[in-house]
Amino acid sequence: MSDLLYSEIENDLRAGVRELLDDKAPWTSVLAGTEKDEPYDAALWRAVAGQLGCAGLPVPEDLGGAGATWRETAVVMEELGRSAAPLPFLTSSVVATAALLAAGERDLLAELAAGEKIAVLAVPFSAGPGDVSSAVQAADGTLTGEVTSVADGMAADVFLVPASDGLYAVDAADARRTAVTSLDMTRRLADIAFSGAPARRVAEGTDAVRAALLTGAAMLASEQLGLAERCLDDTVAYVKTRYQFGRPVGSYQGLKHRLADLWTSITQARAVARHAASCVAAGDEDVPIAVAVAQAHCSAIALKAAEECVQMHGGIGFTWEHPAHLYLKRAKADAIALGTPDHHRAALATLVDLPPV
Repeated sequence: MSDLLYSEIENDLRAGVRELLDDKAPWTSVLAGTEKDEPYDAALWRAVAGQLGCAGLPVPEDLGGAGATWRETAVVMEELGRSAAPLPFLTSSVVATAALLAAGERDLLAELAAGEKIAVLAVPFSAGPGDVSSAVQAADGTLTGEVTSVADGMAADVFLVPASDGLYAVDAADARRTAVTSLDMTRRLADIAFSGAPARRVAEGTDAVRAALLTGAAMLASEQLGLAERCLDDTVAYVKTRYQFGRPVGSYQGLKHRLADLWTSITQARAVARHAASCVAAGDEDVPIAVAVAQAHCSAIALKAAEECVQMHGGIGFTWEHPAHLYLKRAKADAIALGTPDHHRAALATLVDLPPV
């Protein structure tokens, strides 16, 4: 068992990312961004990916990365979850980067590590680690087919497309992109169509895609952890100052018990999320099990924390002028992303040879 406590380096990284997000991505700015047509916050992306160097954390130093591990990336994901930041970090700096690392691709990986390009794996955002099939066909160096509900599809410079005989890189300008209505407007979806699009094969088979989705699901658990912690912190702060019948509403036993239960659940979520990140960082053989456990647990906890945040804020929690709805929408979208909790529970049953009921 690896040490799941945060290292000094990880704590310093967290402090730097949180300070930047508090300054450049307060919830008021995030909310305002949901009413704009831009698919992500470009200025914030340059700060997080380029200035802080977060985009290249798991990338080797000889490719322009930081030479860190997925554990450090998970810390960044926690902070991005806390702020619900509108950035293509999960899709580009996690999923696409993991695919390119598994494929051994160098040039494009270096551009992603530097934050110069955004790459997106062209799969439905709901696709779990085992969903590696594709309807896109490859022929004579071109791709034809359509992929629906691709997260950050409108933000991509490059698409990594699973096709009939491997993984291909396609310039986003050669694809037809159609924005679709997204529940979480801080991470928007798009339908992507390829019609004879020029493509370059970067990997054979499905191993790179499988590794990318597995790594993405592990890092998503950390995002869910950060979101749940933010919801708890905001709710505790509110019930300490909201008075009713001459006393803080947080002094009532019913709310105290609910918050205590939520704190316990988040503590458990931290353990499984950290374990999943550590397993991915170490290349542990138990990665599929750790990821399935983390996603099955963290998805439910993040959603519960967001729901409690809305409920315990009372009337203000239901309004557009309060950030609770941002967290609720992100939590619900995350619970569907990269495999639902039921998907991961079913996968876990298979992985541990649990007999069917």
